Amino acid sequence: MRKNLLTRSIAVLSGVAMLTALAACGDNTAAPTGDNASSTTSGEAISGEFKGAGASSQQAAVEAWVAGFQGTNPDAKIGYDPSGSGAGVSTFLTGATAWAGSDAALSADQIEQSKSVCASGTAFDIPVYISPIAVVFNLKGVSDEGKHVNMDAETIAKIFDGKITTWNDPAIQDQNPDLELPATPITVVHRSDKSGTTQNFVSYFIDTVPDAWPYELSENWPNEVGQGAKGTSGVISTVQQADGTIGYADFSQVGDLGTVAVKVGEEYVEISAEAGSKVIDDSELDSSAEGENRVVVKLNHNTSAEGAYPIVLVSYDIACPAYEDADTAKFVKSWLTYVVSEEGQQTASQNAGSAPLPDSLRETVMQSIDAIETE
Repeated sequence: MRKNLLTRSIAVLSGVAMLTALAACGDNTAAPTGDNASSTTSGEAISGEFKGAGASSQQAAVEAWVAGFQGTNPDAKIGYDPSGSGAGVSTFLTGATAWAGSDAALSADQIEQSKSVCASGTAFDIPVYISPIAVVFNLKGVSDEGKHVNMDAETIAKIFDGKITTWNDPAIQDQNPDLELPATPITVVHRSDKSGTTQNFVSYFIDTVPDAWPYELSENWPNEVGQGAKGTSGVISTVQQADGTIGYADFSQVGDLGTVAVKVGEEYVEISAEAGSKVIDDSELDSSAEGENRVVVKLNHNTSAEGAYPIVLVSYDIACPAYEDADTAKFVKSWLTYVVSEEGQQTASQNAGSAPLPDSLRETVMQSIDAIETE
């Protein structure tokens, strides 16, 4: 990532240095890497049953991570409920799961609530999954012929706010002079559940075209436009079912649907993991995310970096720095170490099309994972 991220990383590291040192007193072994990334710091295999819940965007990656982790920990039984970011965090805050996946960083209230779940300290969030959010559509004669549609931020915002209602609206047609767009009505499909994907998606409008998006940032869809669907898979399924539909979803689940090429500067950028990673490289850490061990990315939606796709989801795993149950602590530390390792990130990239964590960001994240107390 760029130099200002590294500068802020130093500030984050200083905040966790004391906890890291304390954790090291009970564990003098270096964190595992490479092929041994899924073993504990003492080298023993993990066994037992462990549950996580949360972001449906992570589902394909988690399935691949579970398979990879169990390759060296065959006695570990891991379940993940892709119930959505909001539901996953709520479940974690009841103490029912070892970790949560969320497409949104923890709120101040959630940090406070976590005091009753963690054995000491407060929960922290670390980025584990980076993927572009696709603006997907199903339009006869366009998407079924493998064609993209070009749109700028204002056009996308007005569609999802019900201000542009047909596919041949001049705002769309003028940006696509080589396409013959039909007068088919546009049907918006959005998440019906509390969703970090929704929050990441609408934050793009708030940062780039605030005058065209008169709503506050939220994990809940803010208007009555269109049709709701539960989870990423629900949005994809609903868009697939009817001509003229448009929605938003994690890139890993796009399939054969059409995708919008988004305007950045004077060019239109098609969605790809590589294009999404360029935004991360052009972003900073969020200094307003208070709490020890937290690593939260402040996305630069207004990026002008060449070839950058600006609508990106940064999905986090949420954990405690200490657990009442020692086996749970050992699992979470080992699990997260594997997930953010080069091996784990490549596994996610191959199976879910995500962008691997930049090395500089991984180093910062590992400081937080190392702070988890296992004894």
